[in-house]
Amino acid sequence: MAALEFDEQAARHVERTYATPDVVAQRAQVLALLAPQPGERVLDIGSGPGYLAVSLADAVGPTGTVCGLDVSEAMNTIARSRCASRAWIHIDDGDAANLPYPDASFDAAVSTQVYEYVPDMPRALAELRRVLRPGGRALILDTDWDSAVWHVADRELHERVIAAWEEHLVHPHLPSTLAGLLRRAGFTVPEERVVVLFNPRLHSETFSANIMELIAEFVVGRRGLTAKDAQAWLDDLRARADEGDYLFSLNRYVFLATVT
Repeated sequence: MAALEFDEQAARHVERTYATPDVVAQRAQVLALLAPQPGERVLDIGSGPGYLAVSLADAVGPTGTVCGLDVSEAMNTIARSRCASRAWIHIDDGDAANLPYPDASFDAAVSTQVYEYVPDMPRALAELRRVLRPGGRALILDTDWDSAVWHVADRELHERVIAAWEEHLVHPHLPSTLAGLLRRAGFTVPEERVVVLFNPRLHSETFSANIMELIAEFVVGRRGLTAKDAQAWLDDLRARADEGDYLFSLNRYVFLATVT
C-alpha cells in the first residue's frame, strides 16, 4: 500500500469531490439509513472535510453531540472551519484502530471510505463495537474498484492505471468480506445496500471528473506508468466525452450493523 498524502492541496481536492452532486446524494442515503435522532451522540470515523459531520449535527441538534475523527491534519483544519458554527461538533485527531473515546459513549457511528485503508480490521471493528452502547448502530460505506465501469479505448492502459490506483488501498475489495468481519466482531448486520455513482456524461461537477485527476496524479511511477501514460489515460476519457459516448459507474457498498 502507498498511502495518499493529504496535504492542503490534496485535502481541498477531496473537498471539491465531496461537494459534487454524486457524493451529496450518497450522503443523503447514508443519513437516511443511519437515521440520527435529536439528542444522540454520533461518531464520524474519518470525517474528512466535515460535510457529513455538519449533516449529522443538524440531525441530532444542540442537545446531541457529533465527534468527527480523522488522521489528516489538513482535513481536520477544513472540517473545524466548516463546523465552527455548531458548538456540539468536535473534530478530533485520531485513527480508526485506536478510538480515543470511553466505552459505550456513542449511540451511533458512521464511516465512509475509511476502513479500506485500515490494516488491522479486527482491531478497528473491536474498537467500533467498544465505543457504541448496547443496541447502538454503525453504518459503514466502502468501495470495491472491481465494480468500476469506465468507457475507454485503450483497455490495457486503463487496467494498468486502475491496478496502480488500487495500491493506495490496504483492502481494495473490502466490501466482499465486510459483513462477515462485522458479524465476527459481535455485530448483527440487518441491512446491506449498494449506492451507485453513475456519470453518463463528463463535466466538472461529476465525481468521475474529480477522481480521474487524483488517479492520474497518483499512478505516475507505479506499475511502470509515466506521466505521459497518465495523460494519455486522461485524454482517452475526455475523448469519449467529446464523442458523446462517455460512461462511468462505480458501486459503493453500505452495511448497517447493530451491537448485539
